[in-house]
Amino acid sequence: MKVAVIMGSISDMPIMQEAIDILKAFDIEIEVDIVSAHRTPEKLFDFSQNAHNRGISVVIAGAGGAAHLPGMVASMSPLPVIGVPIKSSNSIDGWDSVLSILQMPGGVPVATVALNGAKNAGILAAQIIGSHNKSILEKVIKYKTGLKEAVNIASESLQK
Repeated sequence: MKVAVIMGSISDMPIMQEAIDILKAFDIEIEVDIVSAHRTPEKLFDFSQNAHNRGISVVIAGAGGAAHLPGMVASMSPLPVIGVPIKSSNSIDGWDSVLSILQMPGGVPVATVALNGAKNAGILAAQIIGSHNKSILEKVIKYKTGLKEAVNIASESLQK
């Protein structure tokens, strides 16, 4: 099982790296590419229509500005798509990206994480894969247990 992490521009890479890093921590195979909805529409069509044939299980698509990439992928692919709205240099405080990804019409779902929330997109992708892969599920459980333990340690340190 493999996750595709795509973005509209190389400038999105610092944000999308967080998804890549967490997926690597879960030992999930990753395919990373730049697929611009507006500048490379032919590549977008090919990617969207054929990702499942290449062993992709989940697509994480990050985009800023008009942010059409996640929705366009979802419109042509049978795979779950997780959208990462990115606050770009031409963005209106990121709201344009959030709303472009979040407000999808019925029948074309895109799971949307918080603005610049690529890490959560990676975790969600791992959870989706974990629902069918016991090894990944166990890694997700261990990760979440670690989050709980970190909070408990911080809480205990406040009590001293």
